[in-house]
Amino acid sequence: MDQILIKPLITERSMRDAASGRYTFVVAKEADKKSVSRAVETAFKVKVTKVRTLIVKGKTRRTGRNRKEVKTASFKKAIVHLVTGQKIDIFDVGAGVPQ
Repeated sequence: MDQILIKPLITERSMRDAASGRYTFVVAKEADKKSVSRAVETAFKVKVTKVRTLIVKGKTRRTGRNRKEVKTASFKKAIVHLVTGQKIDIFDVGAGVPQ
């Protein structure tokens, strides 16, 4: 398993959770909680206290000219809790916005 963390999941809810120390990532389907914890700690130099994982089922959508049904892919999501006072800069609301 080369890559455990695939990408951060940036949504309105995840940004709201980031304010209270909970960060959401899309992870590899084979990843377990310990490997997710180790990957976040090494990538962002923080201390993880708790990891929750869940599988988000794919949805069916109608797309194209003939409105053909297509199923989106399922993925695994991990919600990571950090020690109080620590944060991950990717989820910072003010980061990357020019003043």
